[in-house]
Order: sequence, then C-alpha cells, then structure tokens
Amino acid sequence: MPTTRPEAGDFAPFYENYVALVPVGHDPLTALRSQTAEVQATFGALTEAQALTAYAPGKWTPKQVLLHLADAERVFTYRALRFARADNQELAGFDENAYADTSDANARSMSDLLAEYTATRAATLALFEGFTEVQLDRRGTANGAAVTVRALLFILPGHERHHLHVFHERYAPVLHS
Repeated sequence: MPTTRPEAGDFAPFYENYVALVPVGHDPLTALRSQTAEVQATFGALTEAQALTAYAPGKWTPKQVLLHLADAERVFTYRALRFARADNQELAGFDENAYADTSDANARSMSDLLAEYTATRAATLALFEGFTEVQLDRRGTANGAAVTVRALLFILPGHERHHLHVFHERYAPVLHS
C-alpha cells in the first residue's frame, strides 16, 4: 500500500491533528494492524469495574471509548466506500456523544466489545487493501467538508492514536491508582 500522505485540501482542518499522528513515511494500514493489538492489550487488561470507570464526571467510560472507536471506524469506512465508488451524495456527520450515550456499551462485556472492535478492524483492512490509487484519490463530501478516501485512510489510525493517548494520559492514572 502506498504511503503517499493526503495533502491540505484533501480533508477538513479539523482532521489535521489525526493525520499528523501518522508519522511521515509510515503506512497507515500497518499502523492500523499494530494498533489492533495495542487496543486489544490495553482494553483487554481492564477488569469489568475498571471498564466502567470514567476519568472524570461526564467523560466516557473505557467501554464507551472502545465502542466509539468501532463506531467511528464504521462511519469513516462507510464514507470511504461511498467515495471510492464515485458516489457523489453528500454524507451527513454524526454526533459521537449521542452515539456513546445511546450505545449501551456499559451493559456489554469487555470481551464482547473487543470482539466487535476486532471484527470491525478486519473489515476495514480488507476494504482499504482492495482500493486502487485512483480510488484512494477520489473525494466526496461528509459533514459539510470535502475529503478523499486517502485522507480517511490516514484519519483512521490518527483518530485511534488520539484516543489511545487520552486513555494512557487520563484514564490509566485513575484506573491504576
């Protein structure tokens, strides 16, 4: 898979931080593969009680974070599929907080959530591995902003890296104190 980075204008400025979290010269698919094991190890090590503990009032629990990763990945890959297939319909955004609030993630076991996350990741990898260079450079509009399929490929591991950073910086100290 080519590691050509998306250019400015290939994604909304909001996503710049996510794209920047994929180091220059790194293959985003390789990043997704390695992050799969990291997410499984990080979240799989939690007890059910820890998995229900937010680091502060009003923040998500680790279970909600994990399901958010799967939900967001599905949304981003759906966009990628539509745009790769030259579908020019503008796609709506999604409210990640509303999704988390209505997901019932906290009622599910961590092993069930990890299985869903892992299945989602396998589907993501299969989808992106099948795209051609032409398809990666196709663009569409989602949440009111233009984005290329290539940019979505970089946003995915960057988004997950962001949440892993937050987990290690904010959740881990609370969960392991």
